[in-house]
Amino acid sequence: MFVVYKYTDEEGIFAVKTARMVVDEYLNNNRIIRGIKFPEKFEIKAGVFTTLNEYPSGKLRGCIGFPEPVYPLKDALIKSAIYAATEDPRFPPVVPSELMNITFEVSLLTVPEELDDVRPDNIKIGRDGLIIRYGFYSGLLLPQVAVEENIDAERFLDLTCMKAGLSPGCWKNRNAKVYTFQAEIFREDKPGGNINRVFLDESDFR
Repeated sequence: MFVVYKYTDEEGIFAVKTARMVVDEYLNNNRIIRGIKFPEKFEIKAGVFTTLNEYPSGKLRGCIGFPEPVYPLKDALIKSAIYAATEDPRFPPVVPSELMNITFEVSLLTVPEELDDVRPDNIKIGRDGLIIRYGFYSGLLLPQVAVEENIDAERFLDLTCMKAGLSPGCWKNRNAKVYTFQAEIFREDKPGGNINRVFLDESDFR
């Protein structure tokens, strides 16, 4: 079946280049770049995450974003990139000298949809990311996490519960809300290097 993508490869490459550019400017000159000419689609509200990884180890260095379409994509992208570098509470802020040893990855998200029937069978590894909300608790894992960790859907649900600060299996509680979303992912192959679309599963966006 033909796979339909919302964003072109050129738009994804633009997103990653822009993320690196705004972080570089923010860390080195303490200012946010203005006046960037964005593609038309970036004027529409959309969710986005920016992920920073150490190179060549691939170890996570920062990841922050907006799962809901609350900002125009152009604004959400800039915010997520800067926040991933400076506001991720799991890591100290990135310093300018690190940028030559960090790769940038941008995930352009679909709107999350609540699952009516929360079962592992209704989650497809390689396509779905997960959000779990329970009371004041909330956790999110991008679709690439399940693939990189080589886990099944039940374990993916459990890890999302843990990301929210809850016990594994919390998704079975009738008061828990589980949402799925998809992501078009673009990643540098090395710091400042070529940018490619990441294929997690051949059935993405069918």
